Amino acid sequence: MQSAGSRANVDIFLAFQRYFTSSTSRHALTKVHHPWPVGRPQRCQIPASFQTRFASTSTVPIQRESLRPQTHYDLFPSSLPSGAPPSGSFHINPAVLRKEFLQLQAKAHPDRHQGIDKVKAEAASARINDAYRTLLNPLARARYLLSLGGVEMGEDESIAGSPSDSRGAMDAGLLMEVMEVREEIEAAKSKEEIEGMKAENDGRIKASEHRLDELFRAGDIEGAKREAVRLGYWVNVGTALADWEKVGDGRVSEHD
Repeated sequence: MQSAGSRANVDIFLAFQRYFTSSTSRHALTKVHHPWPVGRPQRCQIPASFQTRFASTSTVPIQRESLRPQTHYDLFPSSLPSGAPPSGSFHINPAVLRKEFLQLQAKAHPDRHQGIDKVKAEAASARINDAYRTLLNPLARARYLLSLGGVEMGEDESIAGSPSDSRGAMDAGLLMEVMEVREEIEAAKSKEEIEGMKAENDGRIKASEHRLDELFRAGDIEGAKREAVRLGYWVNVGTALADWEKVGDGRVSEHD
């Protein structure tokens, strides 16, 4: 004969069994609430109240900047306070950028640190140097901004476009113009001719940089890529003009 305690245990077991075999309980068990979709990693967002609370303590420093990747622009807050386009300008003041670059390099110089801090300083110095060189060069800067927008542009990328549309016709006209300029460089016989071509080409480069500023500010990534390719052509022309000056006397004798 079962005792009262044994019967109570059996009743409890049967009650649980009925619950777990019922459709209601199965629905309740399968309806699992996830804070985010399963299998999809999410960035942890720290509430502002928690950020304020922990930011005031020295033991748990939490920085909001750590929630997003740091760009080259973030390394130069004094010279580039507005950041990258579209919030900031494509144009950069080289002198102001260099001043902050030297200040940052002085602080991160490996010789000022020891042990593990020296290793970190070496990495920081390399990062600062790479960012500075990229931002200082307008063409490299344009390529970098395009990469931030998810568009990769090769070093030797040429103009794309079908001659059947207006963009293709424009591109074909640009290619013809570049070819004509290169022929003029090859035919040049004096430094004065080259100086005139350099001034004209510098104007083309400035116009292209101004156009890139407009396109990046407008968020026109595809248009910015086409203009960056155009800028690449004029930069190459500038290199050809500089090369002519290096061997100017030899070229003159060849044409005589």
